[in-house]
Amino acid sequence: MTVQISIVNKSPHALPEYQTEGSAGMDLRAWLPEPVSLRPMERKLIPTGLYMALPQGYEAQIRPRSGLAIKRGLSLVNTPGTIDSDYRGEIMVPIINLSTEVQELTDGERIAQMIIAKYERAEWLPAESLDETVRGAGGFGHSGTH
Repeated sequence: MTVQISIVNKSPHALPEYQTEGSAGMDLRAWLPEPVSLRPMERKLIPTGLYMALPQGYEAQIRPRSGLAIKRGLSLVNTPGTIDSDYRGEIMVPIINLSTEVQELTDGERIAQMIIAKYERAEWLPAESLDETVRGAGGFGHSGTH
């Protein structure tokens, strides 16, 4: 199943695309006039030059690329980041350098992945109590280590 999304690309780079037939995410590329350096633990917003109009009922989730995370220690400050259907600004990627070395990003580099997801809106139903489950109120670590 596919969804059609209007997109404006002000960068010279190709539109985001799936790298394989089974890919859930499309790679986003940096649009930079010059390379950007990030010191250890430094955060910067990286532009993509992309603007889109998601249909209502859809969001775009921005997630780290696993290769950048494991090889260079680059991740996203908030992950997954959400782009709402009513946002029309530029897609910006909040990158953080979690490594112990300065990392450089260059124009056209694949910096994140974007997943388009359908969602449902919720309506709260105030209640005096909730139904019982086996888990109950068991929280973090409740199910054990194995």
